[in-house]
Amino acid sequence: MVAAGSKGLGRAIATALVREGARVSFCARTREALVETEAALRAAGGDVLATQADVSRADDLTRWHAATVEQLGVPLLVVTNTGGPPTGQLEELDEEAWTGAVQSTLLNVVRLCRLTLPAMRAARYGRIVHLTSFVAKRPMPLLTISSTLRAGLSALTATLAEQVAADGITVNAVLPGHFLTDRQIHLNELRAKQHGTTRSEWEQRVQAEIPARRFGRPEELADAVAFLLSERASYITGTSIAIDGGLLRSTF
Repeated sequence: MVAAGSKGLGRAIATALVREGARVSFCARTREALVETEAALRAAGGDVLATQADVSRADDLTRWHAATVEQLGVPLLVVTNTGGPPTGQLEELDEEAWTGAVQSTLLNVVRLCRLTLPAMRAARYGRIVHLTSFVAKRPMPLLTISSTLRAGLSALTATLAEQVAADGITVNAVLPGHFLTDRQIHLNELRAKQHGTTRSEWEQRVQAEIPARRFGRPEELADAVAFLLSERASYITGTSIAIDGGLLRSTF
């Protein structure tokens, strides 16, 4: 199961899993993108299920999970993912923005894990990967909500991993750096406006700060996620792994 799998990094992950031979169930809010991605994955030979669902809604997640079990079988590989929450500094963000973000960025992960863990425990096998952000370790002023909730997801990753490791289940998080997805383009436009420059000039400035001197390609992150979901990653759990071209420069 790949949440928010019709665009950007989610779609790249779904594509990588199809290439690896997995049956892939993915969801998205927008039907047009959902249908287009489903057609592309089927053309690549994938056995896929596309479900229109909003991951911030508990009933949508339950419906998506039930459809997956019915049509593809019990899911033992799960990727949690969602679009980024509202941007802004603390005083610009009202309680509604925070409440909505908790539903779409944190509780959706909790709910999807609760839906899928019982079958993983019964099978004594499972893989969960949370797609979060490098701001979990490097908070950004414009990303107040995201920085807060992504750090929480790293904590959830570590605590849940300890709870289920003896059942053969691994839980990890990947922290993407700068990838030119729709979300990244939107953030680049906001930051360029704040600094009185063009998006192109801002993107050149951002890339100059990355040791790799470029934005990441979605497939580079997707291949890492596919590995974490594989049997080869059976002794990796409880980690939050930055995939960022060296941006974090962190020792822990």
